[in-house]
Amino acid sequence: MADFDAVVVGAGCAGSVAACVLAREGKSVLMIERGSDAGAKNMTGGRLYAHALRTVFPDFESEAPLERKIVRERVSLMTEDENTTVEFASPRLGADELVSYSVLRGPFDRWLASKAEEAGAECIYGIAVDDLVWEGERVVGVRAGDDELTADVTILADGANSLLSEKARLAKRPSPHQLAVSAKEVVELPEQTVTDRFQTNPGEGAAWLFAGAATHGHVGGGFLYTNRASVSIGVVATLSDLCTSSTPVYQMLEDFKNHPAVAPVLAGGRTVEYSGHLIPEGGFNMVPELYRDGCLLTGDAAMLCINLGYQVRGMDYAIAAGRMAAEAALEALDAGDVSAARLAAYRAKLEDSFVLKDLAAYRGFPAFMEGTPRIFDGYPQMAADIMRGLFAVDGSPVQPLKGKVMGPVKGVGVLNLLKDVRKGMRVL
Repeated sequence: MADFDAVVVGAGCAGSVAACVLAREGKSVLMIERGSDAGAKNMTGGRLYAHALRTVFPDFESEAPLERKIVRERVSLMTEDENTTVEFASPRLGADELVSYSVLRGPFDRWLASKAEEAGAECIYGIAVDDLVWEGERVVGVRAGDDELTADVTILADGANSLLSEKARLAKRPSPHQLAVSAKEVVELPEQTVTDRFQTNPGEGAAWLFAGAATHGHVGGGFLYTNRASVSIGVVATLSDLCTSSTPVYQMLEDFKNHPAVAPVLAGGRTVEYSGHLIPEGGFNMVPELYRDGCLLTGDAAMLCINLGYQVRGMDYAIAAGRMAAEAALEALDAGDVSAARLAAYRAKLEDSFVLKDLAAYRGFPAFMEGTPRIFDGYPQMAADIMRGLFAVDGSPVQPLKGKVMGPVKGVGVLNLLKDVRKGMRVL
């Protein structure tokens, strides 16, 4: 007889939700996290689209450690000293069915793990799972040091750099062009200062994404999220493209923070957290096998993330996938059959949901981004040149609007622009 009905590895969004859903149904669950506590390896936070969380915790807003409701969207094309920004502000973004929040992953992940514990899951922190326990071709648990812990179902939710997914023979090591590296900070500021600088009401905030000089023209971008009394700021650059860069990612972050468009937002702030992470950005085409006899793969370990340039999503996918992994595991446990054939219901659930439908819809976008370097170099400069022509006045005779626009466009190449727009529309 197994020690547990289920062992969950990883106490991030996917792992904690999976453990909670299983424990609610009376299953014996052990969740193992190698960090000193849940969220210890996800310090600086980001943005949570709340629809997936509401499905599991309908009243989450009354107790979850949320930062600010996002009601302003900004997307910028950045040169070394100029910045062209599109902004959209709407109270409708705060409606229940659309609402998203900035969160700090430390407190948020600890809250999620506490919900799993309240439901009856046992949680162990500070323990690294080294290997899996096998019985023939079936995974029957995990090995941590000299200890073996057996389970009828093992759920791997150990993040983007998952070694266990390889050992489960579900995934291969991702290639450098499928991963991005991120350097992130949390900069502490007074709550009223954050509200004033982003022109929001108390409790409301903004999400701001950047392309161009944030990563010195390399594939990737910068981000900024307003928290209650801090700002989360960082850069993300594709690992393969960093090989051609003379600037390391930590220096990109420093340069980004000192950019004329960003420095005033951070003025007077104090850095209180710093971290680096790997992020899966290959989209649908890098999603591995998700199940085998006795084992399921979920969250970032299943590569369920997407970066569209104007929108970055991962937490809502992880929460939904963790729930669906638990539901598939419950059905298998109740049927007394944890074979791959039975656990295939997990993949079917994902395919029938927004998770894999979204990733499939945008399956060509990662390759488009990687294959269109003008997004990160030529177009930010083109946008700045157009805006400067529109707004700068030096006493010279006025130039027709068409000339002010077409001059910078011709600098990039009209055919290049048309080809890139056409390719972008195809993948979006």
